[in-house]
Amino acid sequence: MDESDSVPPGRTRRRFLQATASAGIIGVAGCNTPGEDGTETETETETAGGSSGDSPEQIGSGNSPFGDRELSGVSMSEMPDLEGELTLYSGRGEALVGELVGFIEDRYPDLTIRPLYNSAAELVNQIETEGQNSPADVFYSVNAGALGRLAERDRTQTLPQEVLEFVPQNFRAPDGSWIGTSGRARSIPYNTNTFSESDIPDSIMAFPETDAFDGELGWAPTYSSFQAFITAMRILEGEEATREWLSGMQELGVSQYGDEFQIARAVADGEISAGLTNHYYIQRVLARRGTGTPLGTAFTQGDAGAVFNVAGACVLDTAADSTLAANFVRHLLSAEAQDYFARTTFEYPLVPEIEPIGRLPTIDELNPPEDIDLSQLADLEETIDLLRETGVL
Repeated sequence: MDESDSVPPGRTRRRFLQATASAGIIGVAGCNTPGEDGTETETETETAGGSSGDSPEQIGSGNSPFGDRELSGVSMSEMPDLEGELTLYSGRGEALVGELVGFIEDRYPDLTIRPLYNSAAELVNQIETEGQNSPADVFYSVNAGALGRLAERDRTQTLPQEVLEFVPQNFRAPDGSWIGTSGRARSIPYNTNTFSESDIPDSIMAFPETDAFDGELGWAPTYSSFQAFITAMRILEGEEATREWLSGMQELGVSQYGDEFQIARAVADGEISAGLTNHYYIQRVLARRGTGTPLGTAFTQGDAGAVFNVAGACVLDTAADSTLAANFVRHLLSAEAQDYFARTTFEYPLVPEIEPIGRLPTIDELNPPEDIDLSQLADLEETIDLLRETGVL
């Protein structure tokens, strides 16, 4: 099932400025309510082991129901001008980030950006196959795992310190090989007509043992973020405990969905009472239906259910102009771009000065598990095997 934006795809600077206002550091009127039957989709789901992925996500844009705010941060106008030709391999869909990429290109008359859009996994494979003949300068990924894979194969360059310092250390590679640009938290959407926040366990491992969830939960096992979450559980809890958790959830009668946006909608509709999703799907439903929708957001604490993953970028070892490539990555961390992510995707901006959109805790108020290397979450082979062995896939 396609979930899409009511606004057709576009790459004009005018449309971007209408959404972000006209100044470098801008006040925001928020986001338009996204439609459910439009034409614009994003394909961010990476598949593994033959699972069916490429699940389009609904995109929010325009005016938000969550109110006005003033932004701080570093504007693009304060950043180095971009000049030359840049080949961008983007594992984020054109429907989501094409407008931002176009805005950056239109801002600089002597800049040409040549984007190639595909899944992050496919682009990593392409970069590896192309080797030193790859035309790619920058790789933009939906998750840290794909970035880590390229770094492990020495296909990245160290980003300048003045770029790395935009985000906290836990949102970038320790060796400076990649940097996060926006983030997503695992969360529990719940129907507020059925549960209160206090009814939701703060431990993900407690869900199979909670009788109130019998027949009331939903998950999307073919979705890459779910598989990364199970990978985190394997790392933190061990293989056997994860196997028992998966079996217990099935015994509880968990319902399977094709993607996590469907789960958030099903919870809001009362079809199920809770689920497992990335946080922004909940915000997209609320943006469409209004804050009176019986849909709440809960977070577990310090476990796999609280994993915080990032989209991010790296400069490749084949970059023709490393300075231009690094400065393009810097533009993804500008006040305008960070606010664009907050309003358009309801992701968490990673630059501390920019707050998320919606009734969400700040990043500092979340409690993700410690000592998780986000790059490890792309190692899905054993997770796929476990999901198959337990009959989840």
